Amino acid sequence: QVQLVESGGGLVQAGDSLRLSCAASGLTFVFNAVGWFRQAPGKEQQFVASVSGSGTSTYYADSVKGRFAISRDNAKNTVYLQMNSLKPEDTAVYYCAAGPPSLTAQAMGAIAPRYWGQGTQVTVSS
Repeated sequence: QVQLVESGGGLVQAGDSLRLSCAASGLTFVFNAVGWFRQAPGKEQQFVASVSGSGTSTYYADSVKGRFAISRDNAKNTVYLQMNSLKPEDTAVYYCAAGPPSLTAQAMGAIAPRYWGQGTQVTVSS
């Protein structure tokens, strides 16, 4: 059974930083690209960032480029999202998602992954 468990969310002020983690189990981690998505109240789910299985390729939404960084540690089956210079409009529930192995990191901006975590709340106050 595939499980993705996010952690690291919280309440911060504008300009602060947070690092989210996504721990995966039940899948061959290195074969799967992983993405971060977010959903704010009353808004549609939005792609945030993705990373290839090897970690060498990363992709970002324009709204977070230059502020967020996605990375992964395949030895720990974990993906990270470092979020810097946070803004109130970054407030959302953040989800990590992965699979199937055929879904590339580049395609995650348009195709929803198969497996999802339960989400972690990020709230940025002004």
